[in-house]
Amino acid sequence: MSLKIALAGNPNCGKTTLFNDLTGSTQYVGNWAGVTVEKKEGKLKGHKDVIIQDLPGIYSLSPYSPEEVVSRRYLIEEKPDAILNIIDGSNIERNLYLTTQLLEVGIPTVVAVNMMDIVEKNGDQINLKALSKELGCPVLPMTALHGKGKDEVVKAIVAAAESKDERAEAPHVFGGSIEHALAHIEESIENKCDASVIRWFAVKVFERDEAVVEKLGLSEDEKKHIDAHIQDCEKEMDDDAEAIITDARYTYIQGLVDKTIKKATSHGKMTVSDKIDRVVTNRWLALPIFAVIMFGIYYLVVQLGSTITDWTNDVLIGEWVLGSVSSWMEAGNVAPWLQGLVVDGVLGGVGTVLGFVPQMLVLFLLISILEDSGYMARVAFIMDRIFRRFGLSGKSFIPMLVGTGCGVPAIMATRTIENERDRRMTIMLSTFLPCGAKMEIIIMMVVTFFAGSAWMAPLMYFIGFGIVIISGIALKKTKYFSSDPAPFVMELPAYHLPTVKGVLIHVWERAKAFIIKAGTIIFSICVLLWFLMNFGFTNGHFGMVALEDSMLRSVGEVLAYLFKPLGFGNWQGAVASVSAELAKEQATATLAMLAGASQEAAESVQANAISALFGGSTLVGLSFMLFNIFNAPCLVAIVTAFREHASRKWGWITFAFQMGVGYGLALVVYQLGMLITEGVFGLGTVFAILLVLFVLWALFRPAKKVEEGQVMKAIA
Repeated sequence: MSLKIALAGNPNCGKTTLFNDLTGSTQYVGNWAGVTVEKKEGKLKGHKDVIIQDLPGIYSLSPYSPEEVVSRRYLIEEKPDAILNIIDGSNIERNLYLTTQLLEVGIPTVVAVNMMDIVEKNGDQINLKALSKELGCPVLPMTALHGKGKDEVVKAIVAAAESKDERAEAPHVFGGSIEHALAHIEESIENKCDASVIRWFAVKVFERDEAVVEKLGLSEDEKKHIDAHIQDCEKEMDDDAEAIITDARYTYIQGLVDKTIKKATSHGKMTVSDKIDRVVTNRWLALPIFAVIMFGIYYLVVQLGSTITDWTNDVLIGEWVLGSVSSWMEAGNVAPWLQGLVVDGVLGGVGTVLGFVPQMLVLFLLISILEDSGYMARVAFIMDRIFRRFGLSGKSFIPMLVGTGCGVPAIMATRTIENERDRRMTIMLSTFLPCGAKMEIIIMMVVTFFAGSAWMAPLMYFIGFGIVIISGIALKKTKYFSSDPAPFVMELPAYHLPTVKGVLIHVWERAKAFIIKAGTIIFSICVLLWFLMNFGFTNGHFGMVALEDSMLRSVGEVLAYLFKPLGFGNWQGAVASVSAELAKEQATATLAMLAGASQEAAESVQANAISALFGGSTLVGLSFMLFNIFNAPCLVAIVTAFREHASRKWGWITFAFQMGVGYGLALVVYQLGMLITEGVFGLGTVFAILLVLFVLWALFRPAKKVEEGQVMKAIA
């Protein structure tokens, strides 16, 4: 029988780093049953019979967020064999709050004090033996980032899981009349649970945890008896139960800290992280610094990445892969239609997408370095100031930050937002920042129409920010989203140098998803497009035809009318835009296939062929790019949005809103661009001007004050 170990800790305590190190490639990611919170588990390396369950990062077991509910239910109902509690040694006081709750569950627990390198660097001293004695469980030092102390922690937690020895009694964190009341509560339920769990249940009942009350199966008389004691305690202490227990816990924790920890840093002395934060989180400098950093990232992606991409497209894929396969198939007298399918359809289409992987890797690498260093946590804090102005908190920025890698996890990351209205709104807005797949479109259009300009890619990033801010202000003034922003509390981890291993894991996770999509979804789309490009009806017969007579052209010409106001009203642009909704990076493969340039041709030749599809117009190319970047995300992300909304109605509202934003932006840019550059004025220009006026009205109109009951009815 396998052993189950629960990995628990606060956000940013190093839990994910340790989990990745302990499980390696044996991880399984899904959702908790009935709850839209990510579930991670994996087998402990070297121990096939030990399963590590990574609980969501939480600050307590109180039922305030989906993550806390999931963690508490798992510990109560699943009863793992042991709990490995990771705490941040540099913020030990706050981390111990969760520790006291975990110890009360009655499950064998090992506490791993992480980030000991920072503790030592600060000159602090933690008496681990004394802390272990006070808590009544093993307490071990560890630095997960460098793998120090990991082996000792693994041995201790496996031994604890195998021992099956439950704690006889949790630490006494209460006293006086509260302890007296708890004793009476315990007597009321003494035969309902194991002795080791009774105290924790009593504490949770005192905190009015209705889920635990139901779990106990108490009678109405027993519930009234407990409520009477709770009311007596609240009256005597002149406070509510929650505040009493919270104060008691921190009083207990402060006593632990005084006994076991010696701080070297004198009061008021600034740490290195504090000194850096005085600059990077400064009210006036924070945003300019962030803008410069993002410009630098995208400059390197376009300039450095394009050099590698050129070699990948022209040499690796163009000459080596396609050239070799073409020669081999011709020498083998392979049927022409099969040669076309393999070379032009599969290898050509998928190869075009994979050709941009080097630039994606550069982007993922740089973003991962910023994340692991601790800077991106500051960005969420910085953006909270801006987001709060239009009714959202910094919590809404975190999914958008995730979205720079992929829109699917970005939408899933909205689960951490408790407010339903804010969560729905964040789902609608989280994919407007260009993801890795959209970067392919940006790079292709930059190379084709903007001579590899270094400022175009970061410009798209900041346009995305602008759309989020403008949309947020406008949406918050409607009855569906009107509410005060939720409070945003986030720990800012200390700055540290990222490890090569940690960065490479992050890059690989993102790149793997990108490559898998190219090998599955994009492969299927390329085969379908090749079939539609090469088959059709002529003279009443179905068979292989020229591109001009293909089914793809027939379908594209019908759809082209929708895109005429945007400037790319030819069938090729329509088909590329539709394929982009299946997978954003597919737009590059589709245009390459429709351009008719040889796959072995140099990138400059392919760029000229693609430019010809849009009449060589930079304005049309810009319009195509804006529409396909800022409309609805790929099909997988759209389906994810429907699932996360848990409402077909809101799924369609989100899709329609995102498509409307992309279409409207491209319409305004193209129509007003034609008016300014060529003096063209028509019906499309009128619609563009009306749209601008509507957006201004939506931004500056007074917000409606809506009662809470009306809001809840509106979002139902």
